Parts: sequence; C-alpha cells; structure tokens
Amino acid sequence: MKRFSIVMIICLGVFGSISAQTAINKKTVDGSSVLDFPTGTTKGIILPAVEALPTTPANGTFLFDKTAKIVKMYQNGAWVNLSDVGDIAGPVPIAPYSGTVANGKQTVIGARSTSVDGVLVLESTDKALVLPKISSPHLNVKSPYPGMMCYDTDRKALAVFDGKVWNYWK
Repeated sequence: MKRFSIVMIICLGVFGSISAQTAINKKTVDGSSVLDFPTGTTKGIILPAVEALPTTPANGTFLFDKTAKIVKMYQNGAWVNLSDVGDIAGPVPIAPYSGTVANGKQTVIGARSTSVDGVLVLESTDKALVLPKISSPHLNVKSPYPGMMCYDTDRKALAVFDGKVWNYWK
C-alpha cells in the first residue's frame, strides 16, 4: 500500500506539472498551443453572442455584441471593433451574457483555475490558441454564423464573420 501511495504522489507531481494542450478533431497538437484545430477544416470558433458587455472583462476577451451586431475584442481597458455592423437576421441561440457563467461553472484549459470570468478560458503563460485554419472562408464556409472566427490561410489574416460579411485583420 505504501508503494502505491508513493507511485500516486509521483504521478500526480508529473501530471500536475504538465501544461494542458487540447487537439480538436485531430490526434496531436501542433506546436505550442493550448487549443489546436486541424488544417483544411471549414469549421471555425463561434464566439459568445452577448446582449450586455461583461462588466470586468480580461484583455483578449472576444465576443459578438448582439446589440451592436459587431465582433469585439477587449484590449487595454477598451472594446475594439473587429468587424463592421453585421446582421443577425437568423437565430443566434447563445444565451445572453450576464457577467457570470449561468451555471457558475466554466472550462479552463491550460491551468487548474482562473480568476477570469468566461465560459471557456484558455490560461497559459507559454502557449497560445491556434485558430481553425480555413482557406478562403468567404468561399469555403457555406453557412457561417455571426461571431465565427478563424485564420484565413490564403490571406494570412484573422477572419471574423459579423453575420453579413467576413472582416480580415492582419
């Protein structure tokens, strides 16, 4: 029993020191990323669609503002528009953001916990998010959703869909 306890302590120490990395729809993570997607996909990340902006956002918070119909990012105390005014004529089934996660829970990848308010928080000091890589999303994503974001491999730019058009950031 004592030997089992020592092995468990060693395993917990080893696994506790490993930074979490997650591959979506593939077997391995490429490079130094917390969350990674396969090349050649036509599926992007759908940002939370909110009716009220968070009261205490962290730098790097991305969302789709349902009221303004704009994809936004929080940076250095201000919201930066990443798109023009879009359209949300179709249903956007994501519940309004109240400043806290509705069920009091969140998913944190890359750390055991976080002080940041969000539904999905990627927390790491040495890894980044690798966006889904899509070739010409304006041509290849057949039914994009307002607030979708990806990396356009042809334009080599961040692409965000505002419900009307794709907006690109280099």
